[in-house]
Amino acid sequence: MEDNAFYVSLAKNPKIAIKLIPGHFSTSNAHSNNYLDFSELKCNSLVARDVAKELAIPYLSTTIIDTIVCMEKTSAIGAYIAEELVQEGTSVINSGGMIYVVSPMNNAHGNWVFPSNRTEWINGKNILLLTATVSSGRALNSVLECISYYGGKLAGISALYIASPETHRQDINSLFTSDDVTGYKLYSPVDCEMCKNGQKLDAIISSEGYTKIG
Repeated sequence: MEDNAFYVSLAKNPKIAIKLIPGHFSTSNAHSNNYLDFSELKCNSLVARDVAKELAIPYLSTTIIDTIVCMEKTSAIGAYIAEELVQEGTSVINSGGMIYVVSPMNNAHGNWVFPSNRTEWINGKNILLLTATVSSGRALNSVLECISYYGGKLAGISALYIASPETHRQDINSLFTSDDVTGYKLYSPVDCEMCKNGQKLDAIISSEGYTKIG
């Protein structure tokens, strides 16, 4: 699969690029014909810093943020966003402040929860939610419900990639959208064209990456 991989770069900064690996992939609730690999964006510190600079732009001069809630292993990017948002500058609204960077846990019942010793950074605070991908919106809504339950006030949502932005009721700032990634398709398992054509699954996708089958 990896031999056929290709990249989609951000026009304003080509160092920021999504790696696409063709194949037949499955998540917990969908199938796709490509794996969107954000590993370099999440794990390469130099690239993650550039990503953070881009994602921080919409909030620098307009939005008070107390806490960044990071999903799908985006904590390194979240830390750099916090650094951007508290930099010195008369036009930087959070300048000189302090921003916490946290991630919720998934409990035995499949619900998102925050550890008791970190809820003070959520309750009554202005929250920026950061995630890697937004597709159907199901996972996003689950996290938003968690933030609301703990008393957080949503200040913004940022993502590395969002599918069909016009279908989501929330305003989401993203680096890439489905318009940038032509040919990428997402199916419900029952409507998957690859399954109907007898194409076997290549790998299972999780927030950590993908695991090959067989």
